[in-house]
Amino acid sequence: MSKAMASLCLNSLPLPPSSQPRKLAETSLSPSLTSSNIGYAKGEALKPIVVSGDPPTFVSAPGRRIVAVGDLHGDLEQTKYALEMAGVLSSDGQDVWTGGETVLIQLGDILDRGEDEIAILSLLRSLDIQAKARGGAVFQVNGNHETMNVEGDFRYVDIGAFDECNDFLEYLGDYGDNWEEAFVDWISISNRYKEDRKMSQTSWGPWNLVRRQKGVIARSILLRPGGPLACELARHAVVLKVNDWVFCHGGLLPHHAAYGIERLNREVSLWMRGQSERDDGPPIPFIATRGYDSVVWNRLYSRDTSDFEDYQVDQIYSILQETLQAVGARAMVVGHTPQTVGVNCKYDCSIWRVDVGMSSGVLHSRPEVLEILDNNARVIRSKRSTFGELQAVDYT
Repeated sequence: MSKAMASLCLNSLPLPPSSQPRKLAETSLSPSLTSSNIGYAKGEALKPIVVSGDPPTFVSAPGRRIVAVGDLHGDLEQTKYALEMAGVLSSDGQDVWTGGETVLIQLGDILDRGEDEIAILSLLRSLDIQAKARGGAVFQVNGNHETMNVEGDFRYVDIGAFDECNDFLEYLGDYGDNWEEAFVDWISISNRYKEDRKMSQTSWGPWNLVRRQKGVIARSILLRPGGPLACELARHAVVLKVNDWVFCHGGLLPHHAAYGIERLNREVSLWMRGQSERDDGPPIPFIATRGYDSVVWNRLYSRDTSDFEDYQVDQIYSILQETLQAVGARAMVVGHTPQTVGVNCKYDCSIWRVDVGMSSGVLHSRPEVLEILDNNARVIRSKRSTFGELQAVDYT
């Protein structure tokens, strides 16, 4: 098994809150959300997207519409709801990219608290392939729950997620070493595995215990450093700069910028891949993944400022401005901390907070996404009527 997993790892390196049926009301979407209007260059072809760094760190995407989506936590239904609402996913259940040349950015925490984690990762990879063929792209940044799972910390794993890992590992056997094809195809077949699993579930305690143990083992194989899913996560950054905007899960601080964001990304990626000259493996990149002020854990910019003294607000604003100046960005977008008021900005809109706790494992709130166009940001919200339709509401 270890030899097969190592091969899988190497092959991976290239490269709504209701039980009612969902229906997307196409005519209710803002014109800027339709694929025919995503060029924004008045008929002129957009310049190609240019990506620098491994994993991607700096992205030049001239003229593109950018959509940022917060924490998803294993909730596939809410994920699709948000992506459909953002105009980048078809509403017919066929998982087709409809965003044209849009750049979609997911802010991390796909893992934990939900049962369809691998399915969401597979969906985003499939959409990225489709988007690139149309002049767009999909990027992800890793959050604290991604790094926790690679460390072997499974405290927040949903029962169904252990089952999905077990099913996925079994499914990989049918593909041999063809990780790319297997991973992209999982979104189209995962529901069948889940339905089969529900049909065969038993209330016999000892068997459930055995099944859970198998799930833990499967997750450990998939997500340990060098495991196939850890290698998949290693493709993504912890800090991503797109045009004049910087995206990360928790928040970037001046000492992170001084350390070097490309260096941060490279060290986290190497750790996840299990690549090191040391016999005991690569060290955990503490500055990015550990501690209250690390990139994936930092909540400094996401706290409610109503309890702060004025001088504290001024200090945080100063820290934020110093960070943005150091990386040459006009604003930062973060997830990590659920915002009960919805997606919002603070500190003269230098920071945007996009985690709304949409997963059923968190707040099961109404999905919202952030749209950035020509350096102007707006929030796209959804309203669910009694008939289950969507309407887009935006504000600056």
